[in-house]
Amino acid sequence: MIFDTHCHLNHDDLYNDRKEIIDNAKKAGVSKFLVVGYDKGTSIRAVEIANEFDCCYAAIGFHPTEIFDITDEDYDDVMKLVDNPKVVAIGEIGLDYHWIKDPIQRELQKEYFIKQIEFANEHHLPICIHNRDSNEDCFNILKENRPLYGAIMHCYSGSVEMMQELIKFDGLYISLGGPVTFTNAKTPKAVAEEVPLDRLLIETDSPYLTPHPHRGEKNEPKHICLVSEEIARLKNMSRKHLEDVIYKNSLRIFGVKDEN
Repeated sequence: MIFDTHCHLNHDDLYNDRKEIIDNAKKAGVSKFLVVGYDKGTSIRAVEIANEFDCCYAAIGFHPTEIFDITDEDYDDVMKLVDNPKVVAIGEIGLDYHWIKDPIQRELQKEYFIKQIEFANEHHLPICIHNRDSNEDCFNILKENRPLYGAIMHCYSGSVEMMQELIKFDGLYISLGGPVTFTNAKTPKAVAEEVPLDRLLIETDSPYLTPHPHRGEKNEPKHICLVSEEIARLKNMSRKHLEDVIYKNSLRIFGVKDEN
């Protein structure tokens, strides 16, 4: 069994075909899905999908590139969704310095990142972290504003050395996706080899980051098997053992019971 710990069935590219996409993923061994919001509309839609399908859960929050035009009302409308029992995480939240260069906007990203960490702590939930070209600031914020109920470094793209520092935080998991399968992806492969198995999750980030050999196509959760297959190869273990351990990790971080 596999838990796709970060997918966007709420994205317009996947939403209309969500039932077929979920069915195809189940045939490939995917039994659970975390549908992750990144603004008001997608957070609301994530909860709706989680309510529609027993196998789906929701994360709600504001992506660091989506915070600049939101109102207090927008923020409150999203955060009140936390009362829904299918909401199991706050995310995706964090910092993005790849697209955002303005220092004032970066400071606003930090403010919203901290604000959403505090909200997650108040509601005893883990956070899903987006971190792009912002390693030092992201690390320092986590150090000074500890996520008390766990955290996931979504689609981790940092170094082995940074990973080793991050997993010193209690309950922090490293999540790997499609890039670990790319033929020239030396750093993600090195991370996959070195990350402790009990701190590892897998994801698709669909419709983005489609694994090799389907790069250039729209990604779907069914492709997560290519991720686990490559990590198992790199760790020199059976794919079944890898998937069994990661599945248990996923249930633990999100507080989800296994009905099977």
